[in-house]
Amino acid sequence: MVGDLHCHTTLSDGSLGIEEVIAQAKRMQLDVLAITDHDTLSSSNRALILGERYGIKIIPAVELSAWDKKRNMKVHILCYAPQKPDRLEGLCIKSCTIRTECAKDMIKKVMERYPIPQDAVRMYTKGSKSIYKQHIMRALVNYGYATELYGEVNDRLFKYPDGECLVTREYPDVNFVIDLIHSSKGIAVLAHPYMFGNIDLMHDLVEAGKLDGVEVYHHSADEQQQKALLEYAAEHDLICTGGSDFHGLYNDVATHIGQMRTDAENLDKIFKLINKNIQLMKASRPKPEE
Repeated sequence: MVGDLHCHTTLSDGSLGIEEVIAQAKRMQLDVLAITDHDTLSSSNRALILGERYGIKIIPAVELSAWDKKRNMKVHILCYAPQKPDRLEGLCIKSCTIRTECAKDMIKKVMERYPIPQDAVRMYTKGSKSIYKQHIMRALVNYGYATELYGEVNDRLFKYPDGECLVTREYPDVNFVIDLIHSSKGIAVLAHPYMFGNIDLMHDLVEAGKLDGVEVYHHSADEQQQKALLEYAAEHDLICTGGSDFHGLYNDVATHIGQMRTDAENLDKIFKLINKNIQLMKASRPKPEE
């Protein structure tokens, strides 16, 4: 049993729809898939139905945006199988609003430099819960101001932290986000800790007993870094996940569904924790009066 526990669709910043992603997972002979669109669980119901049709076990999931206030850095937390997903709805709406407001400001800055219509960006956001930098770059490519989504133009305009048109704001505090995940009876996994430089944060969260797992297998971590994460996870009894972080056309590096995987041992740990949370839910329900 193997799974890809990190991929995106057109509901956020991916270029393929839900069914296309699930069908590709089947072609890659995956047993388990988690669609982790940014700050939305909107894929869950349809993904579960399509998963049954294609013979793929779907774990409802979301990649939540957060902020490490201690170090003033962004961080992403993967939430798997929340049994009370409604508890995450307000957080998702807030983060999508923050992202969209930032994007609107970035579009204004871009339009001051390049005479493109605002609708040139919005035509690529149909179905998405937010507007992303990738959508803006696609419009610039379409109008001939760049030849690729990633490259000199993207770096000059949007490279973190000092791109000419980059606009960022703080997302909700990472501790609040993880507490809310656990309140929803979900599983909290730190996404790609080397991508945003979240190693020190990882130590703090583990020391506080907040993390259930860490994403070990991700293209942002080389073999040595993956080995270090594996050793750390073993020492602290953390689930080790792997995922392609697939965005299709919008990937900044070549990565395909199933390129990075979660093995059977760790999938088993996830399913056991899901079952534990389901039992806790059942136990907390008021018993009917006799």
